[in-house]
Amino acid sequence: MGILTTKDTDGDNEISYNFHFPTSKKALIIFTRNPELGQCKTRLAKMIGDVNALEVYKYLLNHTASISKDIKADRYVFYSEKIKNEDLWDSNIFRKKLQKGDDLGARMSNAFSELLEIGYEKVVIIGSDLLDLDADLVNTAFAKLDFNDVVIGPALDGGYYLLGLKNLYQNLFENKAWGTSSVLKDTLKDLQNSKIHLLKELNDIDTFEDMQHYNELNQFYNPHD
Repeated sequence: MGILTTKDTDGDNEISYNFHFPTSKKALIIFTRNPELGQCKTRLAKMIGDVNALEVYKYLLNHTASISKDIKADRYVFYSEKIKNEDLWDSNIFRKKLQKGDDLGARMSNAFSELLEIGYEKVVIIGSDLLDLDADLVNTAFAKLDFNDVVIGPALDGGYYLLGLKNLYQNLFENKAWGTSSVLKDTLKDLQNSKIHLLKELNDIDTFEDMQHYNELNQFYNPHD
């Protein structure tokens, strides 16, 4: 899946970030893992080592931050571990929060619920490991919510890289085998009575095979590591 994290969060340093007033009717949620050695892209690390896997993830984070600056919405970064005051996520552009919940579904549900409750009319969540994702596609997702209940960006691995909602569908975040090829199929089953728009299918980068599609990532692979 393009949206993924597993560790528990530490909310102690979120206090100064709790209060945000919408300046748009749209909110973008970016789920990101704090880039720490041995904690990022563990499947990829089995092939290229922890150091290179961390560098790949940093490259992906920079790509996500770059495209997000051109997305017409209030932008929120939800960290997996701790909020960082000084990092690639410019505090003048990105509002910073922590993921909360025992699994990915609970974390996404809590993030959507929080932003919908403070008045956003459209909320879209993306992951941070897709080089194929661009601002136009995310802006399209927001636009498609004018005519649909839910917008989904399918991932090649059977998950999804984007989910857009106008209302909270709690069942979307429950009873899913997160990180497996059944997530999209099970999500669509939950939406049989809803109007859905599917975006184009994209490849997220979780494995060495995924990485090999992108020449710009070759710099991070050293067969002697």
